[in-house]
Amino acid sequence: MQRTGGQLIADVLVQQGVDRIFGVPGESFLAVLDALVDTPKIEFVATKHEGAASIMADADGKLTGRPGIVLVTRGPGASNAYAGVHVAYQDSTPLIMLVGLIGRDDEEREAFQEFDLKAIFGTQTKWTAVIDNAARIPELLTRAFQVATSGRPGPVVLGLPEDMLRDVVEMGVLPAKVTPIQAAPSDEQVVEIVEILSKAKSPLIIAGGETWDEQACADLADFAAAWNLPVTCSFRSQDRMSALHSSYVGDAGLGINPALAKRIRDADVLLVLGARLGDCTTSGYTLLDVPVARQKILHIHPDANEIGRVYAPEFGVCSGMKQALSALVKRNAPIAKTVWADWTKAAREDYLIWSRPNSTSHGPVNLAAIIQHLNENLPDDAILTNGAGNYTVWVHRFYQHRRFRTQVAPTSGTMGYGLPAAIAASLRHPDRRSICFAGDGCFQMTLQELATAQQFGARVIVILVNNGMYGTIRMHQEKNYPGRVSGTDIVNPDFGKLAEAYGIATAKVEKTEQFAAAFDAVAASGKSAVIEVITDPEDLTPRFSLSELRASAQ
Repeated sequence: MQRTGGQLIADVLVQQGVDRIFGVPGESFLAVLDALVDTPKIEFVATKHEGAASIMADADGKLTGRPGIVLVTRGPGASNAYAGVHVAYQDSTPLIMLVGLIGRDDEEREAFQEFDLKAIFGTQTKWTAVIDNAARIPELLTRAFQVATSGRPGPVVLGLPEDMLRDVVEMGVLPAKVTPIQAAPSDEQVVEIVEILSKAKSPLIIAGGETWDEQACADLADFAAAWNLPVTCSFRSQDRMSALHSSYVGDAGLGINPALAKRIRDADVLLVLGARLGDCTTSGYTLLDVPVARQKILHIHPDANEIGRVYAPEFGVCSGMKQALSALVKRNAPIAKTVWADWTKAAREDYLIWSRPNSTSHGPVNLAAIIQHLNENLPDDAILTNGAGNYTVWVHRFYQHRRFRTQVAPTSGTMGYGLPAAIAASLRHPDRRSICFAGDGCFQMTLQELATAQQFGARVIVILVNNGMYGTIRMHQEKNYPGRVSGTDIVNPDFGKLAEAYGIATAKVEKTEQFAAAFDAVAASGKSAVIEVITDPEDLTPRFSLSELRASAQ
């Protein structure tokens, strides 16, 4: 059977189980858009900006474990989408970006929107290539799925010359749906891990990264309970362990509990499951000495190249998390596990104290109390998304994730991530509550996607934390240049009127006690909604105020 290149793209995507593409239409891939007319199994979600499209694809990849798909045009379109590719690379998210390119006969002429795909994306992907022969689409696009999902997951970018997409070729047998390939620990490696753990006096687990599923999380919970081990989750991986579990001791991320930071420093054995041990998880590489830590590090990671990248481990194992936890949970705990019983109990108590909502705030709105209300009223499967900013410190510290894949947030610290991610989450799981936390600066980077939410029937509730400034940068500014404010003030629009223009439900909260009624009202509306929460600029973080930071820096 003869097919155009555009039709073959659609055929392979269907074969690989794709049901949704995010993107902005472009003339460079009209042949693919035409093929999608006859491909009802795939929905094309037309976003308002390519950056939002790539973020939605990243969020979809996180939620499904299969590559999120983004389709954009050359030059400015692909450049706009770079942000989501960078997120996927640092977050180890499976993602495939398809980029329409100029015709092959026009290459090297600096034709309209011509750019060097490999030069731009080559350092931030697992693989970047150009498909210049339509007959090779099944081979190369299928390979993209294998690369994106196997080992340490990540992004793949494929260029599609527009004239190639119009070529007609004979379609052969399509490759089967890809099965991700993950290494598994050998029996000898598991025995070695168990022996080192058994001899510990103050062990601790750091869990994070990708290649998890619900069973792996259940195995972690069972393993931690059987061994009575404390578990901390790496930066923005808090849904790998229920916060209600007796072994959960908090997150090792930005704004870390000082007691947990000390406990990581004092541990004699760290079992690291999937986390990269990046700067956010290690407090700027200060919790562990580089390159040889005082603690014995047992590092299990799906990418062998990640083991020993910064910290030389006592023992390293290349394995996916599902495979590693399945093997570990079958091992009997040592009889002498009570040696660290007090250690684990104290770590849990530290977390319970730390996560208790603060009773004070500088203004009439207490974010900690608002998040506590969400703890008490959101269902366990509610999905929380966020971008970057100091407002996230309240979310990460006080919200209690109880189930896997209820936290969708960028470890790369990308502003504007929360709203597109929440839209993708709502489209993927329309039966679950999708909540986006955003700061006023963060929200304005992608707020145009409210139109996308309306067009495609997503239902998200945005909790917009408005303090009139870029809070994180102001924090660093006051710390390093106290009293010398430059570039961090924000003059905001009327967010209520803006949301109404998109047909979105709105509410405004200026006192803590107004939040519960506001949330109930917008939730009952059946629409997407924006709840604007006005906070005092003094409330930089739950730990210190703007004036306190300025005074300490002077």
